[in-house]
Amino acid sequence: MVENIIKNNKCTKVEVGLLANSKKVILAMQHLIAMFGATVLVPILTGFSPSVALFTAGIGTLIFHLCTKGKVPAFLGSSFAFIPLILTVKELYNDDLAYVQGGMVVAGLIYVIISLLIKKIGVERIQRVLSPQVVGPMIIVIGLNLIPTAFGMAGENMLVAAITLGVALLINFKGKGFFKQLAILIGVIAGYLASLKIGIVNIDVVKEASLVALPAFRFPKFDIGAIVIIAPVVLAVFMEHLGDITTNGQVVGKNFIEDPGLNRTLLGDGLATMAAAFIGGPANTTYGENTGVLALTKNYDPSILRLTAIFAIVLGLVSKVGALLTSIPAAVMGGISLMLFSMISLIGFKTIKNNKVELNVKNIIVMVAILALGLGSGIIEKKFGITIGIPVTETVKISGLSFAAMIGIALNIVLNRK
Repeated sequence: MVENIIKNNKCTKVEVGLLANSKKVILAMQHLIAMFGATVLVPILTGFSPSVALFTAGIGTLIFHLCTKGKVPAFLGSSFAFIPLILTVKELYNDDLAYVQGGMVVAGLIYVIISLLIKKIGVERIQRVLSPQVVGPMIIVIGLNLIPTAFGMAGENMLVAAITLGVALLINFKGKGFFKQLAILIGVIAGYLASLKIGIVNIDVVKEASLVALPAFRFPKFDIGAIVIIAPVVLAVFMEHLGDITTNGQVVGKNFIEDPGLNRTLLGDGLATMAAAFIGGPANTTYGENTGVLALTKNYDPSILRLTAIFAIVLGLVSKVGALLTSIPAAVMGGISLMLFSMISLIGFKTIKNNKVELNVKNIIVMVAILALGLGSGIIEKKFGITIGIPVTETVKISGLSFAAMIGIALNIVLNRK
């Protein structure tokens, strides 16, 4: 292919290589923007350092790619599932986040142990229960549960959010070639420029930021009380991981549960969380935002995500660039997130359609149960204050998607035994 490009365009191999690398850089920047908002929001809400969070997200992503043989185009950022537990431990230990880190190190270790058990049991047994009528609704729930968060961010300035979303959609539907793959980046730039015009961008944070600064790294402290509170969350986030990896595979068109294997993706996730917690960052998890970017760009090259990881590490050290990204208004991120999260839900519907799931009574019961529990439990909790799920400890419950997936898998096994 390179020879054809050289022949038709009279380019040298060096020039073609430079062109290919420049495209990778731009696509990696697009992934960086997609993950940035959520990755820094978790430390902002919990008290961790955003710079350390970016640094450890990059390190964690590289660890994940190493564990998965570089086959899975995923990015790992700050996990939202740990937020309520982090706040609980902070209150109990006089705002000392080092004890939170100790609990997260143990949680990551449990992930590693689970990965070793799955390797021994065999992925085939896992795949038998992950049929399309289970996986499809799980993916739909992941996307639809994220959309209210995007609406919340967009609500800060609907005009800016509409401009961001409108430009991104226009390029996605009307653009061609590499230009079409830049829909997200161009949409964010358009939204940012509109925000500057309106006057809702805080430029002072960029001016005041130092050029280079070493993140505030901190070692963990271990206490059985903090560990008991935080570690059980692994039972809840396991199904989340399963859903994310399955969704990623559906987008790319590969079965990552089989190759490189669920044991390897879990190992990568666990080691990434342990590495982050050891130096003062929040727990890591695979990001649906970047899976949405994959679905839009149709570029599934894992090396682009590794380049994104390197950029995230640099951002943790270069304060000026990090401050610039921090200055992107929430409305801009909300507008683009609406597009990304909608794409994830669409993948779920395509999974059901492409696998030609038979719409018999048994399959409908399984799919409706997952959708109803995955989407309805959040509504019931907000309206009536009742959490539908399985209590793990006094502060932790398996609920939402995790609970819905467990019930769906169990129903599928019972109803479709053959």
